[in-house]
Amino acid sequence: MRRDTRKVLSVVMDGIGERDSDFGNAVNLANTPYMRYLKQNGIYRPINAHGTFVGLPSDSDIGNSEVGHNALGAGSVYDQGAKLVSNAIESKSLFGGETWNEIVQGCLKSNSTLHFLGLLSDGNVHSHEQHLYTMMREAVKSGVKRIRIHALIDGRDVGEKSAEIYVDRLDQVISELNMAGADVKVASGGGRMTLTMDRYEADWSMVERGWKHHVLGEGTLFPSLKEAIKFFRKDSTLIDQYLPGFVIGDESGPCGKIGDGDGVIFFNFRGDRAIEISLAFTDEKFDKFDRTFFPRVNNAGMMEYDGDLHIPSKFLVTPPNIKNPLGEVMAERGLRQYACSETQKFGHVTYFWNGNKTGYFEKGLEEYLEIPSDVIEFDEKPWMKAYEITEATIDRVKTGSFDFGRINYANGDMVGHTGNLEASIIAVEIVDQMLGKLIKVCEQTDTILLVTADHGNCDQMFDAKEESYPDWKNLAFDKRPSPKTSHTLSQVPLYVLDPRGSKGLGFNDNPSAGLANVANTILDLMGSENVPQYEPSLIVRD
Repeated sequence: MRRDTRKVLSVVMDGIGERDSDFGNAVNLANTPYMRYLKQNGIYRPINAHGTFVGLPSDSDIGNSEVGHNALGAGSVYDQGAKLVSNAIESKSLFGGETWNEIVQGCLKSNSTLHFLGLLSDGNVHSHEQHLYTMMREAVKSGVKRIRIHALIDGRDVGEKSAEIYVDRLDQVISELNMAGADVKVASGGGRMTLTMDRYEADWSMVERGWKHHVLGEGTLFPSLKEAIKFFRKDSTLIDQYLPGFVIGDESGPCGKIGDGDGVIFFNFRGDRAIEISLAFTDEKFDKFDRTFFPRVNNAGMMEYDGDLHIPSKFLVTPPNIKNPLGEVMAERGLRQYACSETQKFGHVTYFWNGNKTGYFEKGLEEYLEIPSDVIEFDEKPWMKAYEITEATIDRVKTGSFDFGRINYANGDMVGHTGNLEASIIAVEIVDQMLGKLIKVCEQTDTILLVTADHGNCDQMFDAKEESYPDWKNLAFDKRPSPKTSHTLSQVPLYVLDPRGSKGLGFNDNPSAGLANVANTILDLMGSENVPQYEPSLIVRD
């Protein structure tokens, strides 16, 4: 480490984007004196965190935490899951690959069922419905006769009560394929926050419920997916992401349990919520819950969800090969690192920040601290674990245990996803209060504070046009616009506060600057040599 290297603490305010209007904007409606302090006493500019700026197919694609932290840690823009899969489908390389053909030929040889499990929406954050439909059509074209779909309902990356849109589209494709002589049905499903899609081992019971519904066929029986959704709509307070699990069948039983010899494709491309269900299908020594029955299936993921642990061992599309991420560069330079978040975002400041790599680059130089998340709906406790993260970080700053620290406050994202505007305002205010604590300790210890976000979310909590609700602040709760629970296309803030003062220090005005520019910006602030392959630093000096 160079003797003149400055210490930097970076803070990711997950899901806190920037938008001018106050309409449903939890960020603007919150009291945030410390964000104002950062803008007035440090340097500030907005940066891009969506679409092609983070490796997604188009600039109409919302950003997300996975690609956001990849870009922050990689210092470069890599084609991400959605774009990689779309390209592989368009070029037909997915269907020419060994894994696809092994699964299809296995079904043909044993006359077994091909199961597709994943998130049914066009949110393009974890999955895209068109990927599913194209694979179904290709499988039938190849001779597969029996297909079962296990549909996880979204309502988080898309409208909170939009399931009917995707159910109708799926039904149209199913009718098309059945008219061609195939036997295609929906077999099971449920809300994405109820079953199957847990992450970071926060709640294995979600995965267990998914296993019981998808594999064992245990659950409330409905004659069709449409009837299941219709039934749950009787509860007007129930939104899609929390729909109970269900099984499709008739008086003779479930129509699509997963059995020996079947093929199973998990068609989500994003990794964090795909790892645990993949382990349940592949790990011989699995002990997280009693699987009751462990079918010997030919299983594959859309992508390899963990490149170090190789989960799953078979996948359809090769993930991006992220080279020389910032964590690795710092380890090679002998710089000490600290990473901390609560469970819900711990993998983002470690695995995703480190270029989809599990573990340490140099354990003696790195400390990774996970604060266990509560298993609770996040609008019930919008402060989450922000205080605990802050106190642990303050301790490390005071003792000088790191040269570069990175922490994530999950509040703006996880509470924003609930659609609860008031709870989201509290979440933003909590994060701001924590920034106040960090500002104080950084100023006391000559630590540079860098604050940004990975994408927008709680900056747009209404799924409607402002002009349609001119008096929205005076409306009763039940008269408000429908909540928006998905991420946004908003830019995100970038603040830097140097305790030595900001005179002579500024940001350039490059309109294309994005999250990938942050890595070299951090190195620049530290006084460490920039990495040529990274996007350039945004710092300018007089």
